Amino acid sequence: MTSENRPNPRFEEDMHFQRGDGPPDYGHRTYGPVRHFAVADETGTVLGYVWGNDEDDAAAWEPRSSAGPRAFNGGFLWEMKLREFKARGTAPTVALAEMITDSSDIESSHVVAGSQAEAPTLAALKELAGKPDTA
Repeated sequence: MTSENRPNPRFEEDMHFQRGDGPPDYGHRTYGPVRHFAVADETGTVLGYVWGNDEDDAAAWEPRSSAGPRAFNGGFLWEMKLREFKARGTAPTVALAEMITDSSDIESSHVVAGSQAEAPTLAALKELAGKPDTA
């Protein structure tokens, strides 16, 4: 066998991945009730929901399936805002209340007035968003 045909020994090494520290984040699962509000774009199309549950220290963005890629992309700024609240040690439902009061730094979408509600479970909210629960 010539050196040209010999595999690089680096391809035979075991790789060990280590998860690094990232920004603080709320959990993304809960089995209790979730408070939520709807978020719409400039045309009034509901893109998704921001939800939270204090018991499990969980909060996240749930995109609406029928809104397509705009819903997935539109949630990025809302997720970043949630991370800011988590970094300050804010409870998820307090973060939601503050976001409802002031989300002026998010230009591409807005809280739908009067959309604040509570779903009995995250699965129920996912159903509202048009997605099967994958938990």
